[in-house]
Amino acid sequence: MLSQDQALDLFRKSGALLEGHFLLTSGRHSNRYVQCAQVLQYPEFTSLLCQEIADRFRNDGVDIVIGPAMGGILVAYEVSRHLGVKNMFAERENGVMTLRRGFCIEPGAKVLIVEDVITTGGSVREVAEMVIAQGGKVAGIGVLVDRSGGKVQFDAKLEAVINMEVPSWTEEDCPLCREGIPAMKPGSRKIK
Repeated sequence: MLSQDQALDLFRKSGALLEGHFLLTSGRHSNRYVQCAQVLQYPEFTSLLCQEIADRFRNDGVDIVIGPAMGGILVAYEVSRHLGVKNMFAERENGVMTLRRGFCIEPGAKVLIVEDVITTGGSVREVAEMVIAQGGKVAGIGVLVDRSGGKVQFDAKLEAVINMEVPSWTEEDCPLCREGIPAMKPGSRKIK
């Protein structure tokens, strides 16, 4: 088993934990940011982190591992490799999470949804809705980092390799904005 401290050490070694003023994908602001792409660029770190997720769901009868593009693609692949099951990813099309590229979920398939980081859980919820609409069953949710400190709840088992409570604020309530510190957007999606 990989402890949270060991996992955090991998994030630190890779430069994946950042401090400053950040605009999150959710639209909220924060003084800390977890850039999982930095840790995922190291296959040995990725394997260790994803093995931990796979081990937590090994006895849950998972048929498919799926992650939302972009952050969940590598995580889904590596977790599925450790579980020895099919892997796929969901992507937004016209603002809606969907399966493309010939991916499909067989009715009744048990699907493990994985993601790199959750703050509000919005992308994971969208993928879960899509899985259910396709006739699949959500077997659980595995994430590398739960930034909510366990506050985000789902209708399925949630396992996070790292749980951390990172403060976030609306733009109106952001103390860093009030101090005039410019916000950076290190993620990959555009905020509306």
